[in-house]
Amino acid sequence: MMGSVRIRPVGADALLLEVDDPAAWFAEIWRRRDAGELDPVEIVPGAKTVLLDGLSDPAAAAELVRTWAAPPVPEDSDAALVEIPVNYNGPDLAAVAELWGVDERGVIDRLSSTDLRVAFCGFTPGWAYMTGLPEELAVPRLPTPRSRVPAGSVALADGYAGIYPTASPGGWRLVGRTDLTLFDPERDPPALLMPGVRVRLREAIES
Repeated sequence: MMGSVRIRPVGADALLLEVDDPAAWFAEIWRRRDAGELDPVEIVPGAKTVLLDGLSDPAAAAELVRTWAAPPVPEDSDAALVEIPVNYNGPDLAAVAELWGVDERGVIDRLSSTDLRVAFCGFTPGWAYMTGLPEELAVPRLPTPRSRVPAGSVALADGYAGIYPTASPGGWRLVGRTDLTLFDPERDPPALLMPGVRVRLREAIES
């Protein structure tokens, strides 16, 4: 499916693609780069965009991209799966259950059985915006953000799931916590969760 793509130049050697399905375009551009058809140094997806940075010839790249289609990413993709052990004991778990019209166990079962996918990264190093929950389960952010959210907090907001890689202020609804390190500058790559990766927020087994 072609979908719409709007292309804007950014600086001397970058293009910003405004697209309906950033995950599909990210996967397609990555595939085209691997095939030697395009030479961006970086491919950076966003909520509705994909940035192609470090192009040798942005004008020629724009003409190429306009002729391409970006098929949807298959649900049964063989992309890497990262399982995150989560203790579902967050302070907003009960509130999310009420918004979803289920009990707390229902929230845990739904989250721990859903395959999520990292759509894009941002906000802070290591933060991954994960999609995969139905639109009707989107929850609003808190009216007043917390001044400090602990690192590893698993949270929901605006149809996304996310995990705070470091302690920071935040207004997402906290449903649990993981002990995994999401961002380590000494690791290669530093971020555990990268665009395109599948994620399962499985319930941690208490010993």
